[in-house]
This record gives sequence, C-alpha cells and structure tokens, in this order.
Amino acid sequence: MTDLNQKTTIRILTTGGTIEKSYCESDGTLKNRASIIRDGLISSLRLPYTHLELESVLNKDSLEMDDSDRDQICTAIARTAEKGDPIVILHGTDTMSVTADYCHAKMGTPKVPVVFTGAMKPMGFIDSDARQNVTEALLAARLVQPGFYIAFHNRVFPIPGARKNLEAGTFEAV
Repeated sequence: MTDLNQKTTIRILTTGGTIEKSYCESDGTLKNRASIIRDGLISSLRLPYTHLELESVLNKDSLEMDDSDRDQICTAIARTAEKGDPIVILHGTDTMSVTADYCHAKMGTPKVPVVFTGAMKPMGFIDSDARQNVTEALLAARLVQPGFYIAFHNRVFPIPGARKNLEAGTFEAV
C-alpha cells in the first residue's frame, strides 16, 4: 500500500547573506556569523511531512562572493543533488541571481529542483521577510520540475530569467 502522507526530504544549503546576519551587542555589528537558521527559523516551522537537512556551504555576504565561492556552491549542489532530494539555497539577495545564473551556466539542468531564496532584512528582525521566503521556497522545491529557480515574495522565477529590482525591493522576471 502507498503511504499517502509520505515525508519528503528537502536539503537546505546555507551560504550567508542578509537572511543569516545577526546582531552582536558587544561590538554593535550586524554580520554573518554561524548559521542561525536551524534554531531561529527551521525549528519554528510546522512541517510534519517534510524532513529538512541543513548544510552550511559558506557564511558570506553575497557582495563578498566571487567565482571561486560560486564554484564551491556548484560543487555542493552537485554533491547534494546525487541524493535525489529537492534543494533550497539560502543566499544573499544582492548577487543571488548572479550565482543562480552562474550555476545554471556551469551545470545545466540539475537532477532535482534547486530553489534559491533569501531575505531583504535579517531573519532576527521583526519585519523580516525571511520566514515567508523560506517557507515559499520549501513549497516550491516540492512542486517544480528539476531546474534552477528563485522563490521570493510569493513568486517563483525560472533561471535564467530573474534579477533583483533595488527600487521595488524584490525580484522580477527579465
């Protein structure tokens, strides 16, 4: 008999970015430190039919990333995709589309859905869009065909074909 309520595993690769920034009271800085995603966000979501596996690939602001960092992300995606589960990439918004386009150009269509997302404000801020974007990316990863995507503010964009619109404070199709 088929289990109608089978659990799906989704693998989350973290790379840093605004979504993972945290405030340090002792020095008054907002920086990427150790991932706060597991304790701050993942543990608060109600996902009874989803098993999440987290792996930290990088811990950088996306404006500091270069192609060697993007190669590292591609390697992590390729290795993780071999497990056959959808992947969500948490990434800084400033260069998210650059990295997604880079991975698409280097890897072609992956074996599984790979959905990039992030946040305009850090997860710890009361008006952060992190929870919304991560939840939407997790759902999108379960529903879309294998390929690269950006999920952001209730939209899913195939890659290539998306960019950050600084004026609107979100992503848009191109």
